[in-house]
Amino acid sequence: MELKSLKDLLIHTLQDVYSAEKQIIKALPKMIKATSNEELKKAFETHLKETEKQKERLEQVFDQIGARPGRMKCKAMEGLVEEGKELMEEDIDADVLDAGLIAAAQKIEHYEIATYGTARVYAEQLGEEAVTDLLSQTLEEERKTDELLTDLAMSSVNLEAEHAGKK
Repeated sequence: MELKSLKDLLIHTLQDVYSAEKQIIKALPKMIKATSNEELKKAFETHLKETEKQKERLEQVFDQIGARPGRMKCKAMEGLVEEGKELMEEDIDADVLDAGLIAAAQKIEHYEIATYGTARVYAEQLGEEAVTDLLSQTLEEERKTDELLTDLAMSSVNLEAEHAGKK
């Protein structure tokens, strides 16, 4: 795709994050299975459902702007997912793994927050109010997920990981 305008850049950014969402949908079930902390497992399960809705919301955005998701592969997300996969393959205490999975998930959330935030600004600049609203909704969900993961880490998961080596 040739990028000659801000709208082209918006479409490119949306295609990138669409690919990212599809990769997350594939990765989350593995993270759920690897998690031993029940609260974290529930948070990942909830986020999987939310991510599926976000993918559908992106499809609405593409319809709104007359574009297609395309076949782009988000290399950044591919790398972030691979980091999480490598962590799950380590010989690692379950509590330490849970803390590591939160860190991996937050890296993903931060990438999404940055990407959705950028796309929302482009859409707003282009006067795409409906698109801006849809992207704002997803951006808010991503921020809430990040906050939830921080709360889980600080209230229990990191404490359990801290004491893992002392058991």
